[in-house]
This record gives sequence, structure tokens and C-alpha cells, in this order.
Amino acid sequence: MNTVKILVATVVAMLSLGACRNNPGEQAATLQNREAGLPVNSSDSTKVIYFAGGCFWGTEHFFKQVDGVLSTEAGFANGRTENPTYRDVIYRDTGFAETVKVTYDPDQVDLTLLLDLYFLTIDPTSVNKQGNDRGDQYRTGIYYTSTEQLPLINERVAVEASRQTKPIAVEVSTLKNYFKAEDYHQDYLENNPGGYCHINPDLFEVAKAANRKSNQQKK
Repeated sequence: MNTVKILVATVVAMLSLGACRNNPGEQAATLQNREAGLPVNSSDSTKVIYFAGGCFWGTEHFFKQVDGVLSTEAGFANGRTENPTYRDVIYRDTGFAETVKVTYDPDQVDLTLLLDLYFLTIDPTSVNKQGNDRGDQYRTGIYYTSTEQLPLINERVAVEASRQTKPIAVEVSTLKNYFKAEDYHQDYLENNPGGYCHINPDLFEVAKAANRKSNQQKK
């Protein structure tokens, strides 16, 4: 128990150092989005980012713990077919990656913090495998929905690259397509405690604590 507490305290302290950066201006981002063919942010205060990090059961459960994340959803992103099933993605050459859609409130949680947390859950140099899973459906990727997100993503990937001795294997791309996975994949670890997960369970506690203190201070 002491080891978990020390891990949580240490990681949360490190994450909080990079969680207070300002994003680029909304006007410029709106224009860039139009030019890039991406969704234009409306008065809605929510934003969406997609993380591929190996098996989506663990990644979905991990981000669900973060204060400021409004919803999570398991699905398939950036493939070559329409309406793929789980069996299609596993057994056929669809090009899809198991991906988690993360909807968040940028007034409550900074994208930089979400990126920091994401990199805690993956081996960023591993090609088409995470944990016990193998195949291009388990590749790592960050798929953005707004050009205003891209500078922060590129900056964080560059930081990670400087820490590694092997090339970074995380692909960064616009979200080209996305399909929700079958219902039994949603909230899988919540509905199946003790189910398979490639993420160290201690990291769920890290995710819970990562942004809690910051939001409590705002209230």
C-alpha cells in the first residue's frame, strides 16, 4: 500500500508541473480547423481526443478515472472499411486500431495532462504490440479533432522521444474515421472486475489523483 501511495504522489507531482499551459487562441484554431476539414468548435465547452494504446479495455478504464474527463468510449479508429465488428478488426485486415474516445472539459483538465497520463500507460517504442497483445490493431496513436491540439501533441511526443533510445512508434494523425465498438466492450473492466488489462492497476490510482487537487482548488 505504501508503494502505491508513493507512486501516486510522485507521478501526480510530475504531471502537475506540465498541466498549466495555455492553449492557442480559439479564433486561429477555428480558422485552421476549417482549412484542414476538421470539426469547428462551437460554444460547446467540451473537446474530444482519441487515444490508441493497446487493448482498449484498460485504456478506457484508465481515462475514465481522470477528473475533468466527461466520458469515454471504446471503438475503432483510422481504418479502411465501414462499420467494422470486433471480429473484423481482430481477424481481418481492416487497418483499424483499438481506440478510446475521450471527451473532456478543457476548463477542468488540460490536454497536456491527458497526454502525460497516456504515455504512462504505453511502451511508446513498441510497434504493433502492447502487453500481451500483438497486431496492428494494438498500435499506439493519438488522433486529434482540432488543429489547436496538434502543437501540444507534437511537443509532448518530442519530449517523449528525447527520453527514449529507440524511435517513437506512436502515430499522430487527424481522426479519419471512428466506429463505436460493441456494447460488451464499453466499461468492460467496470463490468468485469479482474478482467484482462495490460495497464498496471496502480496507474488507475494515479489517474484518479492526477487532476483532483487542481480542480478542488478551483472550487
